[in-house]
Amino acid sequence: MLGASRESAAAAQERLDSLAAGVDAAALAADLRNVAGLLGREHSLRRALADPARKGEERVELLTGLLGGKVSAEALQVLTVLVGGRWSAASDLLTAVELLSVRAELSAAEQAGALADVEDELFRFGRLAAGDNRLGGALSDTTAEADRKVELVRDLLSGKATEYTVRLVEQAVRGLGGRGFDASLQRLVELTAEARDRQVAYVRVAAPLTEAQEERLSARLSGIYGRDISLKVVVDPAVIGGATIRVGDDLYDGSVARRLDQARSALAR
Repeated sequence: MLGASRESAAAAQERLDSLAAGVDAAALAADLRNVAGLLGREHSLRRALADPARKGEERVELLTGLLGGKVSAEALQVLTVLVGGRWSAASDLLTAVELLSVRAELSAAEQAGALADVEDELFRFGRLAAGDNRLGGALSDTTAEADRKVELVRDLLSGKATEYTVRLVEQAVRGLGGRGFDASLQRLVELTAEARDRQVAYVRVAAPLTEAQEERLSARLSGIYGRDISLKVVVDPAVIGGATIRVGDDLYDGSVARRLDQARSALAR
């Protein structure tokens, strides 16, 4: 999202944050999720609500006429701020509603004291899917019906993860902001970490780190980035030794595999 869309999304996020602590955040998330589904299906409605040729008041009137009495007053307040703003593209409006529903879900998890569990469960499910070609393929298949994939997620996670995690993974299989399943799930992990005022560091190593090694690495990265770090460690024998670390757009590659590649390149010249 750029320019006007980002500003409009930020204003709606502020309204959501001001409301979430005093309401049933899970119900608010459900309302926003349902509206995102409606906008995803109804392209003409999405375009009308983001149309820069219409005044903000006209778009808000259209919204309230459609959703008044069908969603909570709190959800309507958030959506009114959203629709009353300016949008660079109609697709940005849909993405903003999806992200607001995620943030409301994370607020519900925080109210229940389950936010850390959600972050861990999302990451672990992502690793499970990445390590199982059949499962990963089924969840990433863009030709498969979304409802079938949602059923698969519920079967796999029922009784094994929090309700918040299950609903977020369901959103991932439907796609978040036009992303595929893997990218959607990764974004959800990062959003959950942000809700805990942390930044994610993806660490790839050849063998599992000890608890002491993780603590030292986390402390060093926290010093660099000025905030708490949430380590997501993946064991990959292809690394051979050392580690690769990715924090946002920053990549630190101290792996033996990289040094061997550099040596091969030098010998080939």
